[in-house]
Amino acid sequence: MKKIGLLLLLSSCFYFVQAQLFPKTELEYLTSQWKGERFEDGRPKISDALIARAKKIGIEEAWQVLHNEGYNNQFEGNWKMVHDNVPVVGRAVTAKYSPTRPDIEALIKERGKKEGRKGNTNAWPIEILQKGDVYVAESFGKIAQGTLVGDNLSTSIFNKTGNGVIFDGSARDLSGLEQIKGFNAYVRDFHPSFLEEVVLIGLNGPIRIGAAIVMPGDLVLSEREGVLFIPAHMAEKVVATSEFISVRDRFSKDVLKSGKYNAGQIDNQWTEEIKTSFLNWISAHPNEPVITKEALEKFLEKRTW
Repeated sequence: MKKIGLLLLLSSCFYFVQAQLFPKTELEYLTSQWKGERFEDGRPKISDALIARAKKIGIEEAWQVLHNEGYNNQFEGNWKMVHDNVPVVGRAVTAKYSPTRPDIEALIKERGKKEGRKGNTNAWPIEILQKGDVYVAESFGKIAQGTLVGDNLSTSIFNKTGNGVIFDGSARDLSGLEQIKGFNAYVRDFHPSFLEEVVLIGLNGPIRIGAAIVMPGDLVLSEREGVLFIPAHMAEKVVATSEFISVRDRFSKDVLKSGKYNAGQIDNQWTEEIKTSFLNWISAHPNEPVITKEALEKFLEKRTW
């Protein structure tokens, strides 16, 4: 436990010194359970197909799957949004902001200029965004003078990603943001001020969003009640299990309406008879996902939903 704590402390210190890009080797190490494709900077690359499937699952089911596996610090609520009905789903690009001090900000901007970066530091994460990404920023909950984007930067973000943002900070130009069709922002609040006394100190490293820890490449899943950050290596299991829960719920409603089984039978461990009825129901509904007996048994192993 002490070694893990020391590792995270050293990583955090190195992240601050690096100021912008988190070391690729460290990112790959901290996400080493991910065995799939990666972006050039080391960020796990969840497939577009899996993201499309994630858009159809519920956040409650996904949270339960993570909880069953011991991932208990992945959800954060208490947001304000541009739209209540526009979800933000995709791969996380993470940024960490800090209150500024002149010497540190001058050095960060000097190095950024040498690297070809332009504008204020809150524009720099936008440069690396790709289609399907979600810009997730830790900005210590600052509201007044903590507005990381307005409608101009948000337009650029949406053009690059087709997605919205998740900010532990604020945004401005709410009326303008509402005009960007398909865009949404989960923020702590909206404020008319412009950004002051804030500087970017980390890009694509681990960050904290309220009670949640977020890694680059995490699958971001949002609904009105909040945002869930699914570790990349857990994404396939979370999505597949959530899909099964949705199918199971449709089956349950069907047989409860018909009177074939009662609530007590459906809400407890399924008997072999119910399992067979479920598989037969699947076969009789061609639009439902195909689920084998082996897959069903695996889904039911940790049934707490």
